[in-house]
Amino acid sequence: MTELAKEYGAGMYALAAEENIAKDVLEEMYQLKCCFKEQPEFVRLLSNMALGKEERLGILDNALRGQVHPYLLNFLKILCERGVLSEFAGCEEAYRELYNKDHAVVEAHVTTGEALDDNQRALLIEKLRKMTDKEIVLLEKVDPKVIGGVLLEMNGRRYDNTVRHRLESVRRAMVGEA
Repeated sequence: MTELAKEYGAGMYALAAEENIAKDVLEEMYQLKCCFKEQPEFVRLLSNMALGKEERLGILDNALRGQVHPYLLNFLKILCERGVLSEFAGCEEAYRELYNKDHAVVEAHVTTGEALDDNQRALLIEKLRKMTDKEIVLLEKVDPKVIGGVLLEMNGRRYDNTVRHRLESVRRAMVGEA
């Protein structure tokens, strides 16, 4: 994340928090980030300086008016005007980090060999909630290379409870590696 993205994301967060719309804007920013990732040609179009500023802003306005909060639309227009719309994903990340900090939310990235069922997900969230005393947002990933167990990354730490890791620990113990 660039310094520009941090600065702009923080500015957007400060405004949304002041207006008590931080959660709604967070959700909209995430959805837009996903849309922009799926439709990179839209961002390229809006970043094309060969088009006039008014034309680019008009395209943005027509596409998103009524779909996102007016503050977020204006934020996107500022990014577009300044030719830095490509920084939006970083802005969303900076915004999310500030939101999570202010609302005692921890993102836990969990990787499993198969998708968690609802019961497994609920049990894991509850265990992590008790461990951190914070709200947990579980970001799940399925990786067929993970055979049994869970690989968890949270608060900058990695917890590996996969079968592969446990077998490697047994192997190291058997050959005398620490």
